[in-house]
Amino acid sequence: MDWESIDSAPFGHDLEVSVIEDGEVYALVFPCRRSGEGWANAITREAVPVHPTHWRYWVESSPKIKH
Repeated sequence: MDWESIDSAPFGHDLEVSVIEDGEVYALVFPCRRSGEGWANAITREAVPVHPTHWRYWVESSPKIKH
């Protein structure tokens, strides 16, 4: 599944998000949900202070590797 621009991320869906931190690009290892307040861990519902760059729908068997 291809990565999409974060601007097109839907609300209310479990998503795999990619972030850039300290010059490294990686996907978070848990599903996130977008809301009007920002991003949250889809499992715990806790806010996640990230600024994702790309997204794709969460698939449980998605390999969690750097891209």
